[in-house]
Amino acid sequence: MSKRAMLGRGVAAVGILGALVAAPERAAFADETVKIGEAAPVTGPASYLGKDTENGARLAVEEINEHGLVVGGKKINLVLDAQDDAGDPRQATQIAQKLVDSNVVAVVGHMNSGTTIPAAKIYSDAGIVQVSPSATNPAYTQQGFKTAYRVVATDAQQGPALADYATKTLKVKTVAIVDDATAYGQGLANEFEKRAKADGIKVMSHDATNDKATDFRAILTKIKGEQPDAIMYGGLDATGGPFAKQAKQLGMGQKILAGDGLCADDLSKLAGEAADDVICSIAGAPLEKMPKGPSFTERYEKRFGSHPVLNSPFAYDAVYVIVEAMKRAGSTAPDKILAAMPATNYQGVLGQTQFDSKGDLLHGTISLYKYVSGKQTLLDYVKN
Repeated sequence: MSKRAMLGRGVAAVGILGALVAAPERAAFADETVKIGEAAPVTGPASYLGKDTENGARLAVEEINEHGLVVGGKKINLVLDAQDDAGDPRQATQIAQKLVDSNVVAVVGHMNSGTTIPAAKIYSDAGIVQVSPSATNPAYTQQGFKTAYRVVATDAQQGPALADYATKTLKVKTVAIVDDATAYGQGLANEFEKRAKADGIKVMSHDATNDKATDFRAILTKIKGEQPDAIMYGGLDATGGPFAKQAKQLGMGQKILAGDGLCADDLSKLAGEAADDVICSIAGAPLEKMPKGPSFTERYEKRFGSHPVLNSPFAYDAVYVIVEAMKRAGSTAPDKILAAMPATNYQGVLGQTQFDSKGDLLHGTISLYKYVSGKQTLLDYVKN
């Protein structure tokens, strides 16, 4: 390890130690300690995304405590109750109940659509606000729960953006679709398919795999025989990367269209040279294009010693949205926070956050990327 690296770790350790020492001091002077829950997978194939999500929420909580939070005349010390749902729907409902039982006043989470959707009923029954930083399946807010919100655009915006790009820019006439059978992957693929057909694209086939699959050669061989102009894959990078790699090994040169689950900076680690065949979307503006993206990146890197991955700015703003609702309500009571949420009009890292009657963003942004020599490169971004 270099001297610079060793020094960097030493400085980071001192900073973290200082934060740990300062936290009890702040808590001692607080009139009330308030817990905000957070749930994401920090184990399993998407753990790096889950940790990034947790980091974003944690950074917000630490900053709010540092600046001092007063709600209804009381000094508040915030605590983040971070839980691992492992990306598993069954475990997600257990974690949701655990957070409810531990008296959190609101929750940032969950990360995956497949965990966010079933957990939503638990929070609804308890009357606790749930703000997902990353669940994009439209079904989440279509369940009718008044507690459900999200700070990210939905697949109903993301899927069509991909289909429109395929039609207008790539001039695609035929497409094969594959999804991983999760709420996220299937939801995105279905939204893409609807718009693709409306745009006049012929859908040659729509197959399903699963989010644990490693061998896609049977599906890909079938698709190769269909000779579509492009392939759309709905799923995460853990399966989408190998899917793209195996397609290239079979001599398939089609562009692979995918959503934010596949749109990782280091996709080339999983896809190899086939990363350059991928065009993907992210439900949100590029971090560098976010109004306060550069300053957020600087603070994140200083605190965690790494670059933000994907969900951290969304989780960060989700915490602030909840805290702003507390301030408007003049209370930390869950029912008062819930009553204040519809009036949200927050200017944060993401830009302006306002919600419609279902809890979806009033103004969503979709970014489109390609890969050049394995490096993620912005193509375009559009606002609805």
